[in-house]
Amino acid sequence: MQSNLKPFTYQLIKQYSIKQYEYCNAIAVNKDFSLMVAGCNQQIKVFQFKQGIFKQVSILDEHTDNVYTLNFMKRSDQFISGSRDSSIIIWIRNQKNSWICQQKLNEHISEIFCLALNNYEDLIVSGGHDKTIKFWYKQNGWLCSQTITDHTNDLHGLSFNEQQNKLISCGIDNLILVIEQSQQNKLWIVIQKIVVENFGNRLCFIDDNTFTFQPYQKEYMHVYKMNITNKQYTKTKDILIKGGSEKWLFPQQYMKLKCILVNKYATNVNLIRKKQNCDFIIEQSIEFGTGDILGCMTDDGQYLITLDYRSKEYQIRKYQEQ
Repeated sequence: MQSNLKPFTYQLIKQYSIKQYEYCNAIAVNKDFSLMVAGCNQQIKVFQFKQGIFKQVSILDEHTDNVYTLNFMKRSDQFISGSRDSSIIIWIRNQKNSWICQQKLNEHISEIFCLALNNYEDLIVSGGHDKTIKFWYKQNGWLCSQTITDHTNDLHGLSFNEQQNKLISCGIDNLILVIEQSQQNKLWIVIQKIVVENFGNRLCFIDDNTFTFQPYQKEYMHVYKMNITNKQYTKTKDILIKGGSEKWLFPQQYMKLKCILVNKYATNVNLIRKKQNCDFIIEQSIEFGTGDILGCMTDDGQYLITLDYRSKEYQIRKYQEQ
């Protein structure tokens, strides 16, 4: 499949842009890009994308402080939010088509900065200012079944591998943790601690053997690969990245169908193609003129959605092969 991939750009569709003047910290889209949610201060705004029209349809007020992270589920029409108020909320639509809080998860004692949801949608992993990684399993409701305390400072990034049996995390303690699920008792165990020279805010598994990591205020992205003999991950290359001063929101995202990695760094959103030999090539770098950028990409890689505080707009760009 990779040999057929062509150079690409994401072209701005100006008629879809919507002004946004309040400060936002997170955005997410659902699987068919019919819905987008945005965390604007403590509120969550819900937008509908229908027949070429992009409009706000509701505002959710359950959180009491800034919303920092949002994730849509793929198998069901639900989403998850994490907030500075230390809570995680599972949102569902009722019979009247209104969004309501199905369950509030309150085990954290401080801000939630990152969430990861496995492909089976029966496990949520959360992290934040209290330095812990919590594992929430879905039974009748969601229950916290395990807490990992190996980080010594704020946690900013989480990512599952393809097989869903490994998790990586990073924060501002100059550590990357590699965590694996035991086949015997199903507990998650830290199997490797990688000490990095500069802490980072975002990382992402590309496949089971490869992940990427963006150090803070460094104009290169690290690529880590697993040694087949000892099963340990080591840095194998650096990819030069465009950017400057840096903010920590906007997770890395990898679209397997198109072999595209989205990596925000400073004032740029870098769109990076993974080649067959595991080389990474920057195909497009979008300059926003501000470090205050949020964004996400649809699962099929067709649309890139961003919000920046220079244009004060939600902007939608569409994938186009050259």
